[in-house]
Amino acid sequence: MFDVDVVVTWVDGSDAAHSRKRAHFIELSGPGLHENAINPHRWADGNELRYCLRSIELNAPWVRRIWLVTDNQIPDLAHLARDFRAKIQIVDHVEIFGELSRCLPTFSSLTIESMMWRIPELSEHFIYFNDDVFLTAPVAKSDFFENGGPVLRGKWVDFSDLTGSTHRRRDPALMYHFNHIRAAEIIGFDASNLFFSAHAVHPMQKSAMKRLFASYQKEFMENIKHRFRTTGQFLPQGLFNHACIGTGNFSIKARRDHLHLATGVFEKRSSQEVRDFLLKAAAPEVKFLCINDLPAVEQNIRDARELIEKIIGSVTAATAQSA
Repeated sequence: MFDVDVVVTWVDGSDAAHSRKRAHFIELSGPGLHENAINPHRWADGNELRYCLRSIELNAPWVRRIWLVTDNQIPDLAHLARDFRAKIQIVDHVEIFGELSRCLPTFSSLTIESMMWRIPELSEHFIYFNDDVFLTAPVAKSDFFENGGPVLRGKWVDFSDLTGSTHRRRDPALMYHFNHIRAAEIIGFDASNLFFSAHAVHPMQKSAMKRLFASYQKEFMENIKHRFRTTGQFLPQGLFNHACIGTGNFSIKARRDHLHLATGVFEKRSSQEVRDFLLKAAAPEVKFLCINDLPAVEQNIRDARELIEKIIGSVTAATAQSA
């Protein structure tokens, strides 16, 4: 059976050194940066990493190694068991950019994701997590890889109405859509029929990313030159997904097993409605939960952290250990 690693990107935007560096490059970049690219929420650390890693510890103990990609920062991992902490390796941006470190520092997740496959000693099969994605139930390798290819989560969409719209490119809520369009376009898929990745986990393969880098080096070089997100960048996971779809080496998860709590949810739903939605993540058929704005959830739901601990299995695990 093959090994599987996990890659998690993390940043603490409240760190003074990081804040100064970010402010410096925002000023250098001038007034043309996209609203989505410089939203402080992008770098806010709401302690999501704690739940992300704890959920992996509880629900995917078979993971060989966890690579934590950071910008000269080291998170507090003391809450994790010693054996699990031994699996975690901190990787600085400089290590994965190497000879391309002229593109650093970068504050664009798309730039970082373009290079994360270059982590030294990364396994061929790996799963990419944003730190706001949590496992809510035990998972197996077959939840991520099947018959040698990735198990994709998402849906087929028609975004052709976006391609000719200049004003919609400025909409912060549509940045992810345009990054998908660009990824699909590179592989040869039209905006009228592309696969839109869910806000969940992303199973990937190192050798496939290496081949894509060799085949589309110009596009990769363009992608990583941006210090802040742009609508012209491609989503690396989307590029990988469409490449796999193009070769037929993939499967799509037929039954939805993930939930997504998006930024701004409290503008549309009451606190009780959001709480009820969170509780759905405890259902046995749900395995992944993405919470884009944990601080907002905590502010509006008094027992949010206790709920999340229960959802990822910490409460059950603690009870079992003390029994």
